[in-house]
Amino acid sequence: MLKYKISMLFILVLFICTFSFVSADQPKLSLLGKVIYLDPGHGGLDPGAIYKDIEEATINLEISKKLMNVLEQEGAIVYLTRNGDYDLAVNNAVNRKRSDLSRRGNIINRSMCDLYLSIHLNADISTTWRGAQVFYDDINPENEKIAKILQQVLKEDLKTTRAYKETSEMYLHKRVTRPGVLIEVGFITNPNERYLLMQDSYQLKVANTITRGIVKYFKGI
Repeated sequence: MLKYKISMLFILVLFICTFSFVSADQPKLSLLGKVIYLDPGHGGLDPGAIYKDIEEATINLEISKKLMNVLEQEGAIVYLTRNGDYDLAVNNAVNRKRSDLSRRGNIINRSMCDLYLSIHLNADISTTWRGAQVFYDDINPENEKIAKILQQVLKEDLKTTRAYKETSEMYLHKRVTRPGVLIEVGFITNPNERYLLMQDSYQLKVANTITRGIVKYFKGI
């Protein structure tokens, strides 16, 4: 009888150790079931800001795809408004840019997503401006809260000194009623930041930072 009990105890300890080992390797799934729409800015005939042969639209998409992968590892259901070099404008539209933005907004609104993020790069005549910055429209009361949290993690991880900012001048974002913001992840016109933004490792760092902010938002931290 004692021999049987010892054997059972050994099996139980082995099971607990095995379970703990396996669990340690599993993702936390902090965003399980959350639906997130990512909007890589520009695309197609609209490359966004350009420096020589470097196009904003390309970097926006690369960061968005990395962000999608990281968010999915946390359990989120993630969609992209575009997954290639094209825009969403209706063919032969009189105002192609407005058509593109309207369709993006309609897609995001109809999705009833829990959160959306537009990913962009900033640009300026001066090459000294740098840093990631979050912009929000007050059309949704959650937007400022999202902007504040994301700007804070960007400051902590990417060492930006910029502050989040309210704006009602963005055609897309004043029409999207779902919670969300626009993130300018850096300046393509700043030599040092431009170099970083072109690196896979830095793009992944940006994706991890944004994900950390999203997790904080949904946890109410």
